[in-house]
Amino acid sequence: MKVSGDSSKNHMLKYVSLLILTVQNAALGLSMRYARTREGDMFLSSTAVVMAEVVKLGTCLIIVYIESGGIVQLFDTIDKQIIQQPMDTLKVCVPSFVYVIQNNLLYVSASHLDAATYQVTYQLKILTTAMFAVLILKKELMKTQWTSLFMLVVGVVLVQLAQSTGVVQIHSGPEQNRLIGFMAALSACVLSGFAGVYFEKMLKGSDITVWMRNVQLSICSIPFALISCFVYDGDIISKRGFFFGYDNFVYYLVLLQAGGGLIVAVVVKFADNILKGFATSLAIVISCVASIYIFNFNLTAQFTVGAAFVIGSIFLYGHTPKKNVSNMSTYKV
Repeated sequence: MKVSGDSSKNHMLKYVSLLILTVQNAALGLSMRYARTREGDMFLSSTAVVMAEVVKLGTCLIIVYIESGGIVQLFDTIDKQIIQQPMDTLKVCVPSFVYVIQNNLLYVSASHLDAATYQVTYQLKILTTAMFAVLILKKELMKTQWTSLFMLVVGVVLVQLAQSTGVVQIHSGPEQNRLIGFMAALSACVLSGFAGVYFEKMLKGSDITVWMRNVQLSICSIPFALISCFVYDGDIISKRGFFFGYDNFVYYLVLLQAGGGLIVAVVVKFADNILKGFATSLAIVISCVASIYIFNFNLTAQFTVGAAFVIGSIFLYGHTPKKNVSNMSTYKV
């Protein structure tokens, strides 16, 4: 009975994980798009990136505090794993800097692409992550995975061509350029792939917990984010303040962005690749449907085919076929 109870609990946790991943994936894209196109004073995205890192740092410190057993143990852990290991902390500066640029680029992309196109295009991070995994981690990809990456590229191309109008103007926001949005999303995908694989390599090569790694990341990211904030928006900040344009929705968006990565870190241990692929795919469908009603998105047949290719590629990439020793094909670049 106990085994059955544990099995039922794990089964329930899988579906809870599915729900959390789906909602987070869909809500972030839709919320970023809405925040960048609504009427009223426009908040500075660079400050939102800073605040997301601050929230992430605070959350991870609380988790480390709970795991370590007290405030003294918390400072002892920080001293041993961060202060006394300056070279290790310095290595974390690489993905920290990359993540800051990536998060700023995602706001640029969300400002120029509708939520559905943004959601589909950002799946190119699967391709870039796979490429960096092959180059940095020496990972071997199966034939089905290479096929899925080709399907992914074809799908994104179809989606982009379906929304190929250059410059558009919406009634409640600034002028938008789809090319700028696509290039920002593509750049963010490349940076996401590199930073993700680099971070994975660091986690595999040490005994530091994922929460302490995130503390390191945020400690390094905050100075980078502040520098970029004052370099690009220093004049506006000096005149109107750091929190210009902030309201409850922006604070919600900051929490959503900060909590996204942390939520995934918690739930992935309950979710296999197929489940994560289903969550991502369902998020794309939700984004498309919601965009029709919220943003008057025009869903064309070509976009639908392209999105279907992307969704199919996600499932195919995460699929692990039964191993056949006599006929097993792996490819390595």
